[in-house]
This record gives sequence, structure tokens and C-alpha cells, in this order.
Amino acid sequence: MSAAARPGLLRAVLAHGSVQVGGFILLVIALLGIFAPWISPLDPAFLDPTIRNRLPGFESTVLQPDGTLLTVTHWLGTDQLGRDLFTRVLYGARVSLIVGLTVAVIAVALGLVIGLIAGYVRWLDGAFMRVMDGLMAIPPILLALALVALWGAGLTTVIIAVAIPEVPRVVRLVRAVVLSVREEPYVEAAISLGTPTPLILTRHVLPNTVAPLIVQGTYVCASAILVEAILSFLGVGIPTDIPTWGNIMAEGRLLFRVFPHNILFPGVLLALTVLAVNMMGDGMRDTLDPKLARRV
Repeated sequence: MSAAARPGLLRAVLAHGSVQVGGFILLVIALLGIFAPWISPLDPAFLDPTIRNRLPGFESTVLQPDGTLLTVTHWLGTDQLGRDLFTRVLYGARVSLIVGLTVAVIAVALGLVIGLIAGYVRWLDGAFMRVMDGLMAIPPILLALALVALWGAGLTTVIIAVAIPEVPRVVRLVRAVVLSVREEPYVEAAISLGTPTPLILTRHVLPNTVAPLIVQGTYVCASAILVEAILSFLGVGIPTDIPTWGNIMAEGRLLFRVFPHNILFPGVLLALTVLAVNMMGDGMRDTLDPKLARRV
């Protein structure tokens, strides 16, 4: 029986301390991003040059589109253009989580298909893995930079550019599982009975890849969030009119010594998000990996 099919496994995963702590932190950050319009009344692009670089807790009066005046507390201060940092950080959470989850889904889906074929169809294994080795030989940041420079900056481009370097890692993981499973007696019995290859892959091989893929998906998500922030910080990622933690820190780096809050708050949230996702991945690995699981 595969690790993913053991009774009570979901309960064991949810009971793991790292999964609980990481999941709670991630849930809070996700809720902040989802309910950003209701938490903060300001538009993340709204700027007021008269209140530039204000410290956290500063209050100002904002003229609403309907002509009414609204007194707003800038909980995290304002940036060098007079934009509310709290609002921009909240909306930045949306982008980071969207990029992380989307990249994880794309990388896992492509890696699963290629890995299943490479691991089971022997004559395709060499060709597929040489291509994957070539992609892995290029540092992920450099490959992402090259793809963004080729296709132009944008959310879709960044997602694709970050996902491509992650695919070979998923492929190698799935291929290793398939190479092990295809030698099992029940797979050989299915082959001897003339079971079609697609049915063998979906019924006997695929279930054994679920547990490691879930764990790998969390690491891909954390890596994607970090790479997106790096690209935005370097000015080659998502355009500055869309607030992300990376471009918020990039815009505040020149005044870091005088107004450190422009980088501190988005940086802390970025670190907490990556830490939370990695904690969930570590907890799932401890539970799902038969060599590390505390329960059998």
C-alpha cells in the first residue's frame, strides 16, 4: 500500500506540529491578502506626495472619489511616493501567493507527466533526462531572468519563467519513484496479464507518487515566492504598478538607512511566508516518508 493510501494519514499530517504552525501562519497571510479591500480602505496605487516617508502610526485625511474626507491611520507608514505601505503589503500578499501556488501546480503537473513517461518508457528515458539535466545546469535565477528578458515583464511571464526551472526537479523525483515501482511484483503481474500501459500508470504507479509530490510541491511554492520577490526587487519581474513584496522593497532600498520600515515590513512577511510553507513541507515529509514517519 502506498504512503498516500494509509488509513489515518491525513489525521497524522494535520496533527504534526510543523504543519499546524506553518498552516496557521500561511492561513493568516492568505486571509490578509484575500480581504485586503475590506481591511484597508485605500487603493494601493493612491499616492499623496505631502505625506511621503511617514513613520508607522501616522494619520492623514484622504479625499475619497465621492468627495468625502476620510481619516486614515497608516499602520506601517508611507513610502517615498506617499502611498500607504500597509495597503501595498496586503495586496502584495495576493501576488506572492498566486505566483507560488500557480508555479507549484504547473511544475508538479508537467513534472508528473514527464517523469511518468521517462521512468516507465525505457527508450525515452535517456532523451528526456538529458533535457532535464541541461535545464538543471542553469541557475534558476539566471534562467528566469533570461526568459523574462525574452518575453517581457508581467505576471504570466514571471509565473512561466519561475515554473520552468522547477520542472526538472519534479521530473527527477517522479522518475525515481517510477523506476522503483515498476519492478514491483504487482506491476510485473499487471504487465504479464496484458494490462494497457496507461492503466498501469494510473492505477499502480501514479498513487505511489502522490505523497512525495505533495511534499515537493510545498518546496516549489516556497522557492517560487522567493524567486518572484528577487525578480521584482531587481526590476525585471512584475511591473511596479502591481504591488509585490519584491518591488516594494526595491523602491525603498535607497532610503533604507533613514526609513527602514519601507523594507522591513514586506521583508518580514516574505520571510514568514517562505518559512511557513517550508515548515508545512517538512512536517508532511516527516509524516509521509516511510523512513521518517513517526507512525507506521
